[in-house]
Order: sequence, then C-alpha cells, then structure tokens
Amino acid sequence: MKVILKQDVKGLGKKGELVNTSDGYARNFLFPKGLANEANAQAMTELKNKENSEKYRIKVETEKAEADKAVINGKTIKFVMPAGQNGRLFGSVTTKEIAEKIKKEFNIDVDKKKISVNEIKSFGTFNAVIKLNHGVTAEVYVFVGE
Repeated sequence: MKVILKQDVKGLGKKGELVNTSDGYARNFLFPKGLANEANAQAMTELKNKENSEKYRIKVETEKAEADKAVINGKTIKFVMPAGQNGRLFGSVTTKEIAEKIKKEFNIDVDKKKISVNEIKSFGTFNAVIKLNHGVTAEVYVFVGE
C-alpha cells in the first residue's frame, strides 16, 4: 500500500514522502497514530502542490539572496573604535555589530550567526563571509579605524 507520511517514521521515511508499506502496517499502526495518509488521488495532488510550492519558495529566496549578494558583495563596512596602545581595540567588533551595520547601510537583514569572520581586536581590514541563503555567499570587508 502506498502512503504519504505526515511525520518522520524511523526506518520508513521522512515527512511528506510517498512510501510503499504493507497493508497491515499501514492500517494497524500508521493510520491510527496519525503518522500517514493513504495515497489516493486527492492526497497525491496535495503532495504535488506542496512540492511545487516549496520549489517556488526556494527559487524566490535564492533570487532574493542573489540580489542581496549583488548589493553587498565586495563592499567595505567601516567601524570607528577607540583603541589603546599598539592599535589594540577596547573590546572587539562582533558579528552582531557587523549585521547591524549591514542592516543600517544596505537595508539587508543578515543573521549574525551566518557571518563568519576571524576575531577583530585591532585596527585594519578584515574579510567577512556571509552565508545569505541556499548556498549563496557574499564577501564583505570590515575596516576598523580610529
């Protein structure tokens, strides 16, 4: 019997998958526990519609990420920070501050967890890689001066 899983079932498949299982397993375990639906014509149509809407959503998000990349890729973000002797900063420039500066200057929301940069504790120019969405990455330069 073909069924569409409503939830992940260990040893059988993931949510939303169409799987083939024995009639008894489906009727006695999957259906009563609400883990699956029978794969009839209506359910198959709904599954295809969900898959198509998911593909469309991913396509739109990827296009937005590409547009954001075109705006910020290769740009320099400037920070003015107080420092002590030898150009050592009091504190450091964090990914949160970088994300806020990108939001302020370019009006692009970036999650601070998706910014990878080495620790910035001195003056200079540093390279930051931003993972925007679905494998799209942008590179920005972080300039720290006095």
